[in-house]
Amino acid sequence: MPDTQTRADGKRVLADLNALRAIGTYKTGVHKPTFSEPHKQSLDWLVQKLPDAGLNATVDGIGNVFGTSTKSGPKLLAGSHLESQNYAGWLDGPLGVVYALEAARVLNADPAFKGAVEVACWCDEEGHFGSFLGSRSFVGQVTEAEIDAARDRTSGRSMREALADMGLAGRVRVAAERGRHIGYLEAHIEQGDTLESGGLAIGVVTSIVGIWQYRIDFVGEQNHAGTTRMAVRKDAGLALAKFCVAIDERFPDTCGPRTVWTTGRITLDPGAPSIIPGRAEMLFQIREDDPAVITRLERLLRTMADEVNAKGPCTVTVTKLRTGAPAMMNSAFQDAIEAASKAMAGGRSVRMPSGAGHDAQMLATTMPAAMLFVPSIGGISHHWTENTADADIVAGAQVFVEACRKILGG
Repeated sequence: MPDTQTRADGKRVLADLNALRAIGTYKTGVHKPTFSEPHKQSLDWLVQKLPDAGLNATVDGIGNVFGTSTKSGPKLLAGSHLESQNYAGWLDGPLGVVYALEAARVLNADPAFKGAVEVACWCDEEGHFGSFLGSRSFVGQVTEAEIDAARDRTSGRSMREALADMGLAGRVRVAAERGRHIGYLEAHIEQGDTLESGGLAIGVVTSIVGIWQYRIDFVGEQNHAGTTRMAVRKDAGLALAKFCVAIDERFPDTCGPRTVWTTGRITLDPGAPSIIPGRAEMLFQIREDDPAVITRLERLLRTMADEVNAKGPCTVTVTKLRTGAPAMMNSAFQDAIEAASKAMAGGRSVRMPSGAGHDAQMLATTMPAAMLFVPSIGGISHHWTENTADADIVAGAQVFVEACRKILGG
């Protein structure tokens, strides 16, 4: 086991997290939308902290913050994000940034240790302007045209305007440098209850699910709600409701053991109580880490639409909006996290997939990547009551630093 000088400082980790929590406070959580003033203040906080870890701080043209080292030897990239969902939790994102910062402080300062941890804070993981814009930019998946078109989902403000307000207009976006990093490691709260319910301290992430999103449109006939007989109605809203129920009835026979699906938004047109809706729309999402399962479910979804079209009285169209390939986490890095858990947390770990998307899945397209989870109290996230016990935060930091040591010592 490492001596106390080369282990994570739990009090320092908690102090850092609480300092970030004090920026943009909302009830017991935070409100830090991408490029808001609290988000900017959080980025400034990180920029000021990075030199303490022997790192040079840079903010690039999309709002990513990087802490880079001149120390010789292999380099491991680690991090997460600092913006939040609207009126949400204080640990979703900052936990991973502070763990990365702490690993850099501990390992980079050790002259006997070869190599260094470099820190990345990715912009807009929470998707206020787009999908994983910061990490996708780093791996070369974001075009200037995409940035031109990006708008804040709440306010409608353009990303170009937001970047200008941040003082980042015209600044170069940093791209991954081939061969610089041996891999990427990210820590996160679980956002579920697997660890808490099992009395476990660490989740060793095996894969990150892909996310497939669809718009399903129903077309019927708008008409008067009082004078149109039930037998002749073409109610698009009713057709949508029946389709939702049919999905829940038929998907279980085709899905995988951890597949989840969600109807996230339903819109009726014209949406008035005295008018039969002539059109209806639902946004539908499937999450799964096995592409073969997704292929089967999508085929079933389209078969169900064909059956509705054949039977009537309404028609339905399924349009795919997003395809998100799952990402497998590096097996050697998983072994390092598990070994670190045995050394620092009594081996109270479990290998598990991530049902949420994370920046690590973007980094995995260019380098070995891995993630570890710490417990979420009650499995709650994306809400201001999100929390993790201090003892679990400290244990996670100890495991993270030790995992970085093992990966760099390779």
